[in-house]
Order: sequence, then C-alpha cells, then structure tokens
Amino acid sequence: MRVLIVSDTHRHNDNLFRVLERTGPYDMLIHCGDVEGSEHIISEKAGCPVEMVQGNNDFFSGLPREKEFMVGQYKVWLTHGHHYNIAMNTETIKQEAIAREVDIVMCGHSHRPVVEIGSSITLINPGSISYPRQENRRPSFIIMELDRAGEAHYTVNYVS
Repeated sequence: MRVLIVSDTHRHNDNLFRVLERTGPYDMLIHCGDVEGSEHIISEKAGCPVEMVQGNNDFFSGLPREKEFMVGQYKVWLTHGHHYNIAMNTETIKQEAIAREVDIVMCGHSHRPVVEIGSSITLINPGSISYPRQENRRPSFIIMELDRAGEAHYTVNYVS
C-alpha cells in the first residue's frame, strides 16, 4: 500500500498535481489541511481515496477539524496541528495522540517536514508542498508504504 501525505497547499496545487502524476498511483492521499477551497479538485485529481481536514486558513470549509481512520493496521489521527501549538513544539500533540490511543498522528501547519518514530507514537508532518519553511526551502511530501507484513515505512521527498 502506498500513501501520499501532503499539507499546506494553500490553493497552489501545481506541485501536488505534478507529484501525483510523476510518482503515482497511490492507494490513498492524506492532506493535513490548509487546502483553501481546493478540496474538490484535489479529490478529483487524486485517483484514490482521500482523507483531508481543515487547517487554520480553511475559514469556510466543510472539512472536519480532525478525524481518525485506519491505514492498514494503524490507527491514524489526522489534524492540522494549530490547535496543539505544533509550530512551537510536538509534546502537546504527542500527548493527545497517546491519550486518543492512536498509533500515528499526522499534522501540518509548521511547513517543516518531520518523521518522528517513538516507542508509543509516530508523528508525521509532511511539511508544505507549496510554501516550505525549513532551511533548504524545498517543497516536501511524505510517502508512507506498507510492506507485505503491514509495517509502515516513511520517506520524506522533495519536489524537483
């Protein structure tokens, strides 16, 4: 199973569409928020099931604020992260994820990619595929792959 994880497209979807075309197909697309009205076109172009939540810039969105769902054997909690001060630190969101008894928390908001695999929780932030803020300022996304045994593997990728 291949899952594309993105965030913070902010209505600038060219990089996302390029990645879908060049690296697809995918079994699922997960968007961690700040789509700014692009939810329908993203869902249409994805060619697979889409899980998506609203971010702090999705003012009039009908998307849910958060959601929980399964990816293979993993219980995933999807949230943009701004309600958990993700831009300041990851402790609050990790503690909430543990309290929710999920395996993986996926978030965005900081525009910086992170894969943090801990003993009780995995934190995934794909950064921004449109407006990166990390040191090299390269648009980023994460591919999650489940192997034959159902184990998850993550790679941070950059748009070229």
